[in-house]
Amino acid sequence: MNREIQGSKLLGSSNSSMKFFVYILQSQSTGRYYIGQTKCLEERIKYHNANYSKSLKNRGPWNLIHFEEYPSRSEAVRREAQIKKQKDRRYIEQLVRASR
Repeated sequence: MNREIQGSKLLGSSNSSMKFFVYILQSQSTGRYYIGQTKCLEERIKYHNANYSKSLKNRGPWNLIHFEEYPSRSEAVRREAQIKKQKDRRYIEQLVRASR
């Protein structure tokens, strides 16, 4: 699992078309978290920061604070749901601390 995070850039990632990511963003303006999953992490972060997403519009800018890599979309979707089910800011903060 590649976990190098610097701002909103994914470092050292391969271009394999078989990888999916679960990611956690944090808003610089509100401190709130957003959890999602995608096939192309860098493009998805750019999308969120460009205010295209209705649910996140005008809540950024967003920083990537955590991501996990999975071999299939179904595994990524399952993990995203597991994290969201916690509904607990402390859980997310603990997850982020553990990955550093």
